[in-house]
This record gives sequence, structure tokens and C-alpha cells, in this order.
Amino acid sequence: MTAYRIVESPLGDIVLRAADGALTGLFFAGQKYFPPDIDAAAVRAGGAPAADARVLAQTAEELDGYFAGALHAFSVPVRFAGSAFQRQVWQALRDIAFGGTVSYGELAASLGLPASHARAVGGAVGRNPLSVVVPCHRVLGVSGALTGYAGGVDRKRALLGLEGVPGIPGV
Repeated sequence: MTAYRIVESPLGDIVLRAADGALTGLFFAGQKYFPPDIDAAAVRAGGAPAADARVLAQTAEELDGYFAGALHAFSVPVRFAGSAFQRQVWQALRDIAFGGTVSYGELAASLGLPASHARAVGGAVGRNPLSVVVPCHRVLGVSGALTGYAGGVDRKRALLGLEGVPGIPGV
């Protein structure tokens, strides 16, 4: 069974998804790649199994702390569903420290891949199903440009600003 919860954030509503005692999705409402199988009625219905209800509550609490500037690392259990390559990229995203950034090429290199794989890495980053908790917003273009973010570049800018990343245009 899959459980859902909607939480409010300074950047708009966030839909949380949990299953089997782990967070499996965190999506800004209306973002690119919002899963088409998320049924609005199921989200509103609630009724999560106890383990999933705990995960959803923990995620909501940690998000509150993050947006308040008091939490720098998430501890909620997560589970990735995707290709082996995507899971490898998403796991590497978790190693980017709060307030830090890397380029797509640097992320590829950290995975032992040549810089020519930056585009493939970028594709996996863009499909990250656990936005914010798995910090894909910390990946920038090679020139430091705020290239794509499924939740929108304005949200990416706001998240980087919240984390105190210097030199971000508009922050």
C-alpha cells in the first residue's frame, strides 16, 4: 500500500509518498515529472499504515526544520525506485553537503564517469523522485548557472538561498 500526505511549504504544497516504512516520493505540486499515478483523492484520503504514517510525519517535521533553517541533513528513511544508474546518481546527490554545490560534470566524475556523461547524469538528476530530501537542487551547470529543476528554477534559487550558497543570481 502507498500512503500520501500534502504538506505546506514556503515554496508551495508538497506531496509526500511513502510505502513499506520509507519515503518514496517528494514532489512539489505541479512540478515537471509529477507522477501521473498519484490520485488526488488517495492523497486526501489518508489512512496510512502506521509505519508509513510515521515516515510521513517525520518527513513533514524535518521539512519544517529545513525551511526554518534549523535542519541541514535529513534522516528520514528513503527508498529509490528507478534504474541502477538513476539510483547510483540519486545516492551520490545525498553526499552533497548543505550549502554546497557541484556541476553535472563533477557529479559524473564522483561516480567514476567521464565528463561526457554529464548529460546522462543530468537526466537522472532531473528525475529525482525525492526532491529537497535528496538535494538535486545543489547541482549546477558548469558555469554555475541554475540549469533545470523539476520544481522550477525559482524554487531551486530559493532552496540554494536558504542554504546560503554564495553567488546565486537573484538570491
